[in-house]
Amino acid sequence: MMMLRKSKSAVADVIHLDSDIDSDSDDGVGGRGASRSMASLITENREALSTIAHATVAPRETLECRSFWKAGENFVIPTGVTPTAPGMLEHARVHPKFLHSNATSHKWAFGAIAELLDNAVDEIQNGATFVKIDKIDIAKDNSPALVFQDDGAGMDPDGLRKCMSLGYSSKKSNTTIGQYGNGFKTSTMRLGADAIVFSRSTRGGKSTQSVGLLSYTFLRKTSQDDVIVPMIDIDISKERPEPIIYGSPEDWVANLEILLKWSPFSTEAELWQQFEDIGTHGTKVIIYNLWLNDEGIYELSFDDDDEDIRLRDEGVHDGKRLHHKLLELRSHISYHLRYSLRAYASMLYLKKFNNFKIILRGIPVEQFNIADELRLSEIIKYNPHTATVEQAPTEIKVGFIKEAPKLAVCGFNVYHKNRLIRPFWRVTPGGEANGNGVVGVLEANFIEPAHDKQDFERSSLFLRLEARLKKIVSRYWYTHCHVFGYNTYKTPADKSKRIAIPDQPPTANAFSPLPLPNDKISQGGPRTRDQSPTVNTFNPLPLPSDRVSQGGPVIREINLSNATSSYTVAVAAPHLRNYTRLRSNFQPVQLNPQPAATDVEINLVGKSADEISKENIQLFMSCEEYARKETELEQTVSNLEKELEETKRKCAQLALLVDAKRREMQQV
Repeated sequence: MMMLRKSKSAVADVIHLDSDIDSDSDDGVGGRGASRSMASLITENREALSTIAHATVAPRETLECRSFWKAGENFVIPTGVTPTAPGMLEHARVHPKFLHSNATSHKWAFGAIAELLDNAVDEIQNGATFVKIDKIDIAKDNSPALVFQDDGAGMDPDGLRKCMSLGYSSKKSNTTIGQYGNGFKTSTMRLGADAIVFSRSTRGGKSTQSVGLLSYTFLRKTSQDDVIVPMIDIDISKERPEPIIYGSPEDWVANLEILLKWSPFSTEAELWQQFEDIGTHGTKVIIYNLWLNDEGIYELSFDDDDEDIRLRDEGVHDGKRLHHKLLELRSHISYHLRYSLRAYASMLYLKKFNNFKIILRGIPVEQFNIADELRLSEIIKYNPHTATVEQAPTEIKVGFIKEAPKLAVCGFNVYHKNRLIRPFWRVTPGGEANGNGVVGVLEANFIEPAHDKQDFERSSLFLRLEARLKKIVSRYWYTHCHVFGYNTYKTPADKSKRIAIPDQPPTANAFSPLPLPNDKISQGGPRTRDQSPTVNTFNPLPLPSDRVSQGGPVIREINLSNATSSYTVAVAAPHLRNYTRLRSNFQPVQLNPQPAATDVEINLVGKSADEISKENIQLFMSCEEYARKETELEQTVSNLEKELEETKRKCAQLALLVDAKRREMQQV
């Protein structure tokens, strides 16, 4: 990054000018007197610098192509580069096209917004209590702009230089989300062509204000061959604010000229006015010249919802009538978060903040964790295995969504350092029904996220986690899906008995069987109106094929008068028993277990439900044991592979030594 000087090729420290000027006061820090004091310093050198500023900066205009994915095309690369100034060392150049190429790591605009929210959340440790996201209109051309503002510690001149440069990051804490020193550049350039930063801070008893401009439009329109970032600073800790001059007054004035020419603010008063709502410390980022989509409209929609910022959902505006099931699916947050910033921000952080708010368009975002709504949830401990580093175990909460089985939503919300990386990550094959309705939540701090923080690096730890999550879904599905009416172990489920809320008591007379013929009833005959009412419930345990001769659903019938129970098995009519798929035409057969069981009852009943349940549990315990042994074997194989590589390396070294020794002997 470079700051413009008299010699365009000269490299200098970037200077920020952040002045908190209150136009209503006459003196003091930020007062009118201070404004006139700075203006007088500028005007002393303005005549001498006017030719420099006007020669360097073209009139304010926008790019010809406003579509993000096409903005890097037709970039004229100069045949030569500007020579290095005398006395300066050669250095690697960063061409302006890199700003666009670097930003393409964000395939999703909300992912770029999340990066800027992360910067504000990282400031919680410095006392930040809020981050505001809003839309403003630029006075110059009435175009929309995106504003991010927080009340964190702010950035001093050195901090803003690092923010505007590539690869600098002072975030070394285990709790901070940012780590690469690249998020600000990629996120701002992904959302718009230009961004201006205002920051105020106090470091070591010195209060400063800084302004920096990262303008892709300026760099392209002026045909720069290096990334130039105009910045200016002011020391506001004294009685009167003073510009901080790093090079010469001419450099300071040239940077101010570029800021006023290419930023949304045409005058110094408008520029300083941006500090009025920042307070004693904090940062404001304004992103303007927002990108358009291929249809020539803004990629972000501010008009569909006054309380939200949305991405345009092409499927909603196609004019077609959608099936009600598809509409229900689109109402779920797993779909909604892809197009609603409020929905996405509500799930973006796992732990709820105690004294921090995300305020979107003037209304706080209510944090939401889907784990709080899971039904029949379980917590499973997972221990990552590595050969060298001992990883802390993590907890995986898994359960059915409250809308199951109505909605086929599934997947894991995987967080890293409290930040959502992969929402509703489906680990099972997409075409299968197994796993539908099962959702899990975990914080995986043992694997590293990709640079755009929308996926993870595919390391061995990640692949092991993926394999483990597949097993968790499979085990949980087969032990709980029958409660919601799903099929399990190839046993057809009675779809008429699917329940919405399994925790509620069964409904009286929930199942009305067909009239029972006398010759089909064991011990009792048909029920008359004088008999006691019954409560019918669905048996949640699947029955093996040897227990039911014709594969009919089993209904447990409880007699309320004498506390007895009987089992009714739906058996297909004789002329339909060879066609197992025709299940709607059947006659219930009642089996009363109280008297001595007949041969037919023994054939139908077989093992008790408790015995089947215990056998089922033992089988899954065996599966868990095999899974543990498989993990141990994988670890053993990994260790042996490392030993083999080490042995090969030593053999290669010995071969080189033997060869060298042989040459020495031949020379002698």
